[in-house]
Amino acid sequence: MPNIEATPQTLLEEDLRLAMRHAPVLLLDELEPFFSIRIGVTVLRENGLSPSFGRRPVLRCPPSGIVIEYAIYYDYDIRHLYDLEHVWIYADRDGQTVDAEGSFHGRYLKSLLPDRSNLRAEEKAERVVLYVQPGKHALSPLPDLFLLWPGTATCTQEEAGADGLAFGDFLAGELETNEAADQKVRRRLQRYRFTPTLRYREWSYADQAELFVAWSELLAEIPKRVRHELSRVDE
Repeated sequence: MPNIEATPQTLLEEDLRLAMRHAPVLLLDELEPFFSIRIGVTVLRENGLSPSFGRRPVLRCPPSGIVIEYAIYYDYDIRHLYDLEHVWIYADRDGQTVDAEGSFHGRYLKSLLPDRSNLRAEEKAERVVLYVQPGKHALSPLPDLFLLWPGTATCTQEEAGADGLAFGDFLAGELETNEAADQKVRRRLQRYRFTPTLRYREWSYADQAELFVAWSELLAEIPKRVRHELSRVDE
């Protein structure tokens, strides 16, 4: 279960620099209606649990290296209000990317291809290039994988908004929903129905420092954003 910290912490300057240096490049469908609005960052310098994703086993740092966890927050998934996806970048002592993983419908997949062909070299940076499932935001180095997931064709059409307000157990007590709220979300998301083009455009946020915050800061912000969206779903 993700760790809920009592007091939000500001992202350290060094961690911000690392997060921006290794920030992955995301490829989104040309008709994608939702974009991430905040990225919660955790830099692990020793083996440990993810603070924002209920995964086992522990995250294991490369020798003398780090793991950078990106908790990518969207106000909406095409099926529900509130969406949190993840990327993990493993870097060695020299700052070279040695592995990567991305979240995929509550699980996670290896995200660095064996031939490293989705690792883009830039000046003073290496960036993993990942595809984003249209509307759902699961992450994969291979876009065809989305076509194998049940419901891919219907989630952006008749199933838009089907889940209402959906959030993880770690926000129980902070957030709650009911049938009336769920119906409002369904009506709103039905307006965003679309047929994915399966043509992807690049979205890089490596130069948008204002999007990066400490995970604890994002965790404190999420309930406020959800309540704000619930207040305007009928607009």
